[in-house]
Amino acid sequence: MTPLIKLRGTLALVGITLNTLIMAPLLYLFALLRLCLPFHRAQVMLARVLVVIAETWIAVNNAIARLTSGVRWRIEGMEGLARQEWYLVTSNHQSWADILVLQMATNRRVPFLKFFLKQQLIWVPLLGLAWWALDFPFMKRYTRAQLAKHPELKGKDMETTRRACEKYAHYPVSVMNFFEGTRFTREKHDEQGSPYTHLLKPKAGGAAFTLKAMGGQLHTLLDFTIVYPPNTTRSLLGFLGGAMDEVQVIVHRRPIPDWASRGDYENDPEFRARIQAWISELWTEKDALIQSRLSA
Repeated sequence: MTPLIKLRGTLALVGITLNTLIMAPLLYLFALLRLCLPFHRAQVMLARVLVVIAETWIAVNNAIARLTSGVRWRIEGMEGLARQEWYLVTSNHQSWADILVLQMATNRRVPFLKFFLKQQLIWVPLLGLAWWALDFPFMKRYTRAQLAKHPELKGKDMETTRRACEKYAHYPVSVMNFFEGTRFTREKHDEQGSPYTHLLKPKAGGAAFTLKAMGGQLHTLLDFTIVYPPNTTRSLLGFLGGAMDEVQVIVHRRPIPDWASRGDYENDPEFRARIQAWISELWTEKDALIQSRLSA
């Protein structure tokens, strides 16, 4: 990474931080107002106001990224999508830059992206409270060992997330879940023994958890495939600084089977095998698509 790329990337991060410092207090103000007005109509209206603020924050971040990165964007498959629909969204995961890329492609074109987050992330300065204000679901997952020691905890993670998702019935959302669960590295790929060339093994449990938590409200999967130029740094700083001359984003709109939101992933082996097979098929197609774009 050249000094110029590092400089531009750093300036972009400074700009995004300043934008966050300006927009976050406004977000907190309306979130506080929402706490003070527990009436249904006020809750829905203020939730929409909070989304408008967040979309404005993202739009400014996008403008900063466009200015400093100089990326040529090739975004395919966004035609026909609507802001009045509910979507489950997934993507291959290679870099922290993926979040900015997805926001660049989706902002104000589909409902605001809501990420399922680990409960510990609520303590992230500025952003943790912002995510809470925007109704991002904070998940507290329990290990098998914890459940064996404290059986009363069984089902509590699902119930907590379901309560958080009840708010989504009143306005359209795009629920984002990286099926791989972590960013791709060659070391992770080899350690997993992944059958894919460019992807880690998808974790079908995360998808099943999300679909069940949403109570069958999600019927369409937006399957994003992000292709960065080969042999370039995929870091956030590199992306913002102009290390990539082009980024490809390919979107496939896929129906979610009705059965996918009704099964018990942890306790039903037949359902578990079925949803794993469905997602594995999607991942096989995604891997072939990435290979074809890199070979073109």
